[in-house]
Amino acid sequence: MNLQETIHSIRPLDAAAMEQAARRWDSIAKPLHGLGLLEEAVIRIAGIQRTARVSVSPRALLVFCADNGVVAQGVTQTDQSVTAIVAENFTKGQTSACVMAKKAGVDLIPVDIGVSREMKIPGLLQEKIRMGTGDLTQGPAMEREEAVRALETGIRLARRLAKRGYRAIATGEMGIGNTTTSAAVTAVLLERDPAEVTGVGAGLPAAGLVRKVDAIRRGIARNRPDAGDPLDVLSKVGGLDLAGIAGAFLGGASAGVPVVIDGFISAAAALVAIRLCPACAEYMLASHVSAEPAGQMLLDALGQRAVLHAGMCLGEGTGAVALFPVLDLGLAVYEQMSSFSDIEMDPYTDFKKEEMLCSHS
Repeated sequence: MNLQETIHSIRPLDAAAMEQAARRWDSIAKPLHGLGLLEEAVIRIAGIQRTARVSVSPRALLVFCADNGVVAQGVTQTDQSVTAIVAENFTKGQTSACVMAKKAGVDLIPVDIGVSREMKIPGLLQEKIRMGTGDLTQGPAMEREEAVRALETGIRLARRLAKRGYRAIATGEMGIGNTTTSAAVTAVLLERDPAEVTGVGAGLPAAGLVRKVDAIRRGIARNRPDAGDPLDVLSKVGGLDLAGIAGAFLGGASAGVPVVIDGFISAAAALVAIRLCPACAEYMLASHVSAEPAGQMLLDALGQRAVLHAGMCLGEGTGAVALFPVLDLGLAVYEQMSSFSDIEMDPYTDFKKEEMLCSHS
């Protein structure tokens, strides 16, 4: 399914399933709305999956690995060889995301969508669009057609997982320099000064942060990305990992599967996806608020409220994976808890709802 077909296939959530899930929560013998955002998440997933019998198992983490030419501007603490090293370590179970995914019962699937060297490694999906992007300070990061191909790769992989029976997909990435590209995309799409949305990433001294902001400013000035054209922004100052993740959001939405936003990079990709197709926003779940400066800013722009506030900024999909055990706890209550009628107790009254009804009568 190509990009335009995918966009046109995304439907509104199932209101009847959401209402049924909400009634189930209200019937459970506990204070109304006592589990807060967990209740909202389950109701949202019911609408996505078009059934009140909600499930987030089996679940998978798609990790898109790609290099970014902007590292030539001294915007990172390490060189881009680290991307290939970590990409290989995903196949060995030797990354933070691997350890967390195993504990949380999440299948981790690493994808080479643009690592700057050949990566013929068992267990690493070969979906390379090109050998890393160009240096955005010198010209466009990639061609528009390459950005579309990367988006369609993410769409295809998410839809493939849905066809295999996965009930939820988390998004992750690995690419030295990708907080720079994410900040560039965010600055353009939110019309913010780069200094407002740029952080230290995996760790930079003060002088490094100055170089990073300067590189973003020069890249935007040279390429003049059109904020009204998400593909133009993505291709000129974005990255292949961002494009793959954005495609996964679109593909998951088209297949009726919730897709979990990780942190700053994943949220920047989510913003691209929403600008391409606003309807896909309902299919996203925010896991946590990134410690990067634009973490909360992006969630606000996405209309998302994160469940976790842990000051995380590791990447790889670790925040998205961390959401699943918490969702499991909420679903255990949703599925197993006695109702008010079961224990012969009068249900709580939703005074807030009554007050709203009175104010509109």
